[in-house]
Amino acid sequence: MMSTLKLATRNLLRYRRRTLLTALLITLGVTALLLFVAAAGSFKQTMVGSITDSMLGHLQIHRKGYTASIDNLPLNMSLQPNAVSKIEDALKADPDVAAYSLRVKLGAMFSNFTENTSIRLNGIDPVAEDAALPGLRQRINEGNKNGALVEPGKVLIPTLLARGMKVKVGDSVVLVVTNASGSVNGKTFTVGGVLDAVTGPGGRDGYIHINDARELLRMDKPEVMEIAVRLKSIGKLAAVQQRLTSKLEEIRNKEDKPAAELHTWADLSPFANIVRMIDLMTMFIRVMLIAIVLVSVMNVMLMAVYERIREIGTLAAIGTQPGKLMAIFLSEGLLLGLIGAAVGIVISYALVAFLNVSPIVFNFGREQITLYPHLELIEVLGVLGLAVLVSALASLQPAWRAARMDPIQALRHV
Repeated sequence: MMSTLKLATRNLLRYRRRTLLTALLITLGVTALLLFVAAAGSFKQTMVGSITDSMLGHLQIHRKGYTASIDNLPLNMSLQPNAVSKIEDALKADPDVAAYSLRVKLGAMFSNFTENTSIRLNGIDPVAEDAALPGLRQRINEGNKNGALVEPGKVLIPTLLARGMKVKVGDSVVLVVTNASGSVNGKTFTVGGVLDAVTGPGGRDGYIHINDARELLRMDKPEVMEIAVRLKSIGKLAAVQQRLTSKLEEIRNKEDKPAAELHTWADLSPFANIVRMIDLMTMFIRVMLIAIVLVSVMNVMLMAVYERIREIGTLAAIGTQPGKLMAIFLSEGLLLGLIGAAVGIVISYALVAFLNVSPIVFNFGREQITLYPHLELIEVLGVLGLAVLVSALASLQPAWRAARMDPIQALRHV
């Protein structure tokens, strides 16, 4: 084996310019792929974290059918206290659930005593919301970031509404609500904070204390419209979804039908389509890398076989077995792929380190995104394995051709 590798190395060094150009092409392909994977992964992680940590949570539970009309914030499709209690028991029993927050969602008229507009509101328990959505506090750009997330009698409003209605922290505003029975109720609130905008559903929502929400809606029972769930690791999302879905099936309404349904953040956010598009682009770039390596290595190996026909004939004439000849050419292709990929990985790590010192900053919708690319070891090993495997496959046909060559005909070749 070692003798075969030595012969392959010597043969590659005999044609240094061709070897260098081929290895360089493989290096460029590997570097481009790894940089794209690192940047795309950072973008996905940043955006998914922004959406799940400050708005949606990793999972959400609603009454069956609520999400079909969620844009209208229906008040007659809330989860009843008995169902909520059973859901809470299931969440507390699951080892991968870190926290959850009960929400009362409603639409209201927002007035600054001069102008009126509409607003979507989330009635929340500040302690539970802080635990389930730690990123929400980070969105407060005006107001107290260190106290309770929202206090009774106060409202957090999105920055677009604050600018449009010309209100600031400490101003008095009125929220007017029509409840499920059609009666109107209003209450004066103080603006407790202004929230930065976030791309996606819920980015323009306001927040009030859950007791204020129930008072506005004149609820006589502790109903909720939504339960936002945070997991200890988003990597456990599929497993937890399966477990909780099974548990929710056991919670039945009066008609003996499931009372609640579970949705992941991807089911509720249009950004999930962007994530899928990024994954698709990554696949296409992998295909391009395969094509680059395949064509480059096959071309150089075919040229090597063509230029060394007399040499192959000599080796065959002195008793070199076809398997040995085949192994020599396969080893050359493997070394080309290994060297090119290894250099590409080193360059990629260097560029990723540089991009973490000088991160990429750009605007995405109303947000400013800062990318800190990183490379996962499993991804790097996968790319290395892919480059070596494709190099071996590209060398297979030229190696087979060399092994099958007739020594007499090869020695006659001019």
